[in-house]
Amino acid sequence: MNKILREIPAPFGWTILPSRIFRSLHRYFCFAASLLTFMLLVQSASARQASGSFTLQQVLSSPFASELVAAKHSNRVAWVFDLRGVRNVWVADAPDFPRGARQVTHYTADDGQPIASLQLTPNGKTVLYALGSEMHDAQQSAHPSSWVREVKQQVYAQDVDSSAPPRLLGDLGCSEEGCEDIQISPDGNWAVWSAKKKLWLASVDGKEQAKSLAEVRGNSTQPKWSPDGKHIAFVSDRDDHSFISIYDFGGDAIRYVAPTVDKDSMPRWSPDGRRILFVRTQGTQRKLPLIPERPEPWSLWLADASTGAARKLWQSGERMDDSLPELTEDSSLYFAADSIVFASEQDGRNHLYSSPANPGPDAKAPTQATPLTPGDFDVEDVTLSADGKWVIYSSNQNDIDRRHLWRVPVSGGSPPQPLTSGATIEWAPVQTGDGASIVCLGSSATSPAMPFVAAANGRQMLAASALTSDFPSAQLVTPQQVIFKSEDGLALHGQLFLPRNPSGKIPGLLFMHGGPNRQMMLGFHYMAYYHNAYAMNQYLASQGYAVLSVNYRLGIMYGRHFREAPNTIWRGAAEYQDIVAAGKYLQSLPQVDASKIGLWGGSYGGFLTAMGLARNSDLFKAGVDFHGVHDWSVFLTERPYFGNLALRPPDAEAAAKVAWESSPDAYVNTWRSPVLLIQGDDDRNVPFSQTVDLAQRLRAQHVPFEQLVLPDEIHDFLLWKTWIKVYGATADFFDRTLKKAEAISARN
Repeated sequence: MNKILREIPAPFGWTILPSRIFRSLHRYFCFAASLLTFMLLVQSASARQASGSFTLQQVLSSPFASELVAAKHSNRVAWVFDLRGVRNVWVADAPDFPRGARQVTHYTADDGQPIASLQLTPNGKTVLYALGSEMHDAQQSAHPSSWVREVKQQVYAQDVDSSAPPRLLGDLGCSEEGCEDIQISPDGNWAVWSAKKKLWLASVDGKEQAKSLAEVRGNSTQPKWSPDGKHIAFVSDRDDHSFISIYDFGGDAIRYVAPTVDKDSMPRWSPDGRRILFVRTQGTQRKLPLIPERPEPWSLWLADASTGAARKLWQSGERMDDSLPELTEDSSLYFAADSIVFASEQDGRNHLYSSPANPGPDAKAPTQATPLTPGDFDVEDVTLSADGKWVIYSSNQNDIDRRHLWRVPVSGGSPPQPLTSGATIEWAPVQTGDGASIVCLGSSATSPAMPFVAAANGRQMLAASALTSDFPSAQLVTPQQVIFKSEDGLALHGQLFLPRNPSGKIPGLLFMHGGPNRQMMLGFHYMAYYHNAYAMNQYLASQGYAVLSVNYRLGIMYGRHFREAPNTIWRGAAEYQDIVAAGKYLQSLPQVDASKIGLWGGSYGGFLTAMGLARNSDLFKAGVDFHGVHDWSVFLTERPYFGNLALRPPDAEAAAKVAWESSPDAYVNTWRSPVLLIQGDDDRNVPFSQTVDLAQRLRAQHVPFEQLVLPDEIHDFLLWKTWIKVYGATADFFDRTLKKAEAISARN
């Protein structure tokens, strides 16, 4: 700028520009340039907002909140923020939660090391958590950054008000998600968790590193402290049967509670520590046919903690609806002061019930249960109030494609009371130890998952300062709830994302979730994987696509009959007809070019993507398959009993045939549309071999495909840069194959 000013011709006969005038002109030009730059930025931002345009990085830039917990004896809560792959623990204190929110840990790298099993000591002064992923079968933790050093899942403690770094409690690699069940003693001095088939104990202050509690046969899991801290109840899993076991501090032997040939699990201590509640299901029966689905009856038992003698408290029926509920399982089993609270699907919906905790010696067994949440909806997240008198939970009551918070007395007798409502979504409620506040996680159609205080006059956000300044909330669209019929008449729900200003006919994309026991909602999701997928659907809509996210049969929150529909998965894949119906629904929209329909999804959604391309390339013109299942029969035939005639199911061959015919691989000869295959080769959910095998079959049939292989990544991608990479590749693939109709090479 100085050089430019000095070369300006001197006016009024000036031959030399005085320094004072030079400085004034310099400031003027700088101001003018700054003003022009600002106006251009505002104009550009206005144009982007008007068009709904934003970058993939922007829409994936928000912090994702999870692992919300409350201290039992204080007004403090804690949670984990994942900001662009950097995970950290935050806390907040009542009464001024928003102003008191602050970061506790200070990790700085997108390193693929998740934080799980967050816990607060009863006084709220220390947080405990597991850092890193669990081990897979080869006894290695995930390290998607491909470090040369060994990576372990380890347990750490961090004092909230200390600037010292987190202290290591156990240098242990945990398998089977064992480190994700950390339990803190009632006095807050000790922590126990399960790892390597044992229970491990460490002092919270770090002075006594983790050590094995006892040598016990089987796999020791689900540890629970007694109220006085002198005993630990746990499950000793012996494969085809399991026991409720008790470790006594100062004792010399493990005690077993009412051992039988059945499977006992989910131990819960009574508030006075005298009794133990647990669930009993049947032991394993060999050589049962594979194809028929059978109910899983179950019962609740109450045992004397000192003698181990137990009595049946409640017994389910024998119908399919009476099976042990999968939606909430052990997260909805509580021993309140005078009542047992549990979930059952006996009426076809996942509801809460209560049973007397003190039925008396002369009471008939099993006792009757009182329904707490009757109605045409399902209950999901469940917790007890601080005083144990109320059940606080999330459900889709009166708002089928969202979640809101409710409460109901433990003893029943009055209908549930709403705690939140409106065009928002709330989940994971906790109550502070003083009973004064309910805190939850929440989102909306255009705002990401954040912590909130639930209040009668609406929810209040915690840690708003953590939101990134360029997150494009104002540019996102509000998806429309759509309901349409499958080919066999089943009502299906979906969310339709449409561009703000579509120009002419636009291509359509179908999104299928994984699980399959999931539900996509009318807003940002409560699971990180689908929180990202929702953001991706917003991005695709901003790029000129009509996107339909479909809740096909097998999903949750529409009742057990919808979730457990017959002839599905490897038994016939009846859910695929829902995908065809969704594709045809997209074709029928006036904005959509019926000849340009694509589909994408991950895991089970990857399976359905592959099914669509293999069976209906006439309808689906391109697809992106994230770590999908392609051959169900492998999961049956590779079981050990298939090679053991003594254990082999009588319908083994028939089951393998049905499973093969329910798989995309069986229809590769009719696959014509191009596909992008994406998977991490350290996938612990779907074997990487499923994608390897499919690629060879596509090559043999000269099907055009591209591939994006992620060395050392797992199923639920751990690196933020991985999400940017795979979603960027997805958008590019659809732009080339649908918008531009470019041909993809079959010589891959």
